[in-house]
Amino acid sequence: MPIESALVAIIPEAEALVSSFRERFDPAAAAGVPAHITIIYPFKSPSDLTAEVMLQLEQLFASTPSFELRFVRAKRFPSVLYLAPEPDEALRRLTNMLIESFPEAPPYGGAFADTIPHFTIAHASDSQTLDRIGQDFARQTKGKLPIRSAVQEIVLMDNESGRWQIRHRFALAMD
Repeated sequence: MPIESALVAIIPEAEALVSSFRERFDPAAAAGVPAHITIIYPFKSPSDLTAEVMLQLEQLFASTPSFELRFVRAKRFPSVLYLAPEPDEALRRLTNMLIESFPEAPPYGGAFADTIPHFTIAHASDSQTLDRIGQDFARQTKGKLPIRSAVQEIVLMDNESGRWQIRHRFALAMD
């Protein structure tokens, strides 16, 4: 496993609803990553997280207002079931600000032209399995959506220890 870091928004309000799915179908959960939305992954090697980088992140996030999200419905990528955050503009702005500040660390290594903010519930390699997971998720969450979350910080995580752990919390500006 490569040694990496990531910047994420942790969504604790969703943990109870999604944990049984994430534990079975999301390898990130088994590796220690809590319920979250990825802002940038991979970010930098932990050895490259210098005091200068940390200060730059601190200043960037301190000038970014906190925001509210709702998760109303599950959607799919070809091999991922996810909750779509609404509205997603603040997440897109954060990702774009990080791309501008750290062009050497594009989201997902630059694999996608557009990064769609999402909260991963499950990964599956075939569509029938993902269909079944999606149907089960819909049954178990009926009447329990939307989930609301106030995002007041961005968390820097790394897997230097072999499991993902929180390295630093960056507060967003409060209104």
